[in-house]
Amino acid sequence: MTKKTTIPVRSHSLFSSFLQREVAVDLFYAFDHDADGQDISLLLINDGQNMEELGLAGILADLQSSHQLSLLLCAAIHCGEDRKNEYGTAKVKDFKGRGGKAGLYTRFVFEELLPFIHRVSAIDRFREKSFAGFSLGGLSALDIAWAHPAEFSRVGVFSGSLWWRTRALDDGYVEETDRIMHDLIRKGAYSPHLKFFFETGTLDETEDRNNNGIIDSIDDTLGLIDELIKKGYDRSKDIMYLELNDGCHDIATWAKAMPVFLRWGWAQ
Repeated sequence: MTKKTTIPVRSHSLFSSFLQREVAVDLFYAFDHDADGQDISLLLINDGQNMEELGLAGILADLQSSHQLSLLLCAAIHCGEDRKNEYGTAKVKDFKGRGGKAGLYTRFVFEELLPFIHRVSAIDRFREKSFAGFSLGGLSALDIAWAHPAEFSRVGVFSGSLWWRTRALDDGYVEETDRIMHDLIRKGAYSPHLKFFFETGTLDETEDRNNNGIIDSIDDTLGLIDELIKKGYDRSKDIMYLELNDGCHDIATWAKAMPVFLRWGWAQ
């Protein structure tokens, strides 16, 4: 009988001077204790408080025991009460002024969180780093990775809040110019090593603001993929899009997508 793999999980807390709060971080060690740190990849995950419900430890264990996963350390970052301000796009607030602390959250990641992870994991240097998130946390992960391509190799966006916009729908909203992340992609630089994973569900929402028969979450995701392709990314080599039939905007759906994401990024 094959012995069931278990994933060690260590819970930590650090105080952020940028966010002025304690930040809980759970580290999932999907590798053997004697592994060479330089062969281990790091995956940061926003909304880490949901990883127990999502079943991340079990997903990692199943992939590791079936030899489908390379060496990986996952850092699940718990969100704070001011989530709608800490997440978002660092350079641009949305039309309600939300995302005002996104720049501080970015500084927290680089100046406080990453040094903390190196220290408590005793890993001096990772093979590569990636960032993932869900809904607004997915937008945050994409924004940070896009703005710092030298630091990250992959980004995972599950039901991303890619509708994030500078203008309300009833205030002269223009699809082609007012979606913030789409505009940041257009104005940004092509980084050939960066890879992208997007997941949506056909029941992610019901809104269809342009009445084209496609719900906004799918429409916004496909539109952003188009912007990446215009920037120079290859649809088959650099981008994976997973659309789940009957998938919803919930943790159960993201749990179904997580093994696909992990095999896509870190297949052994």
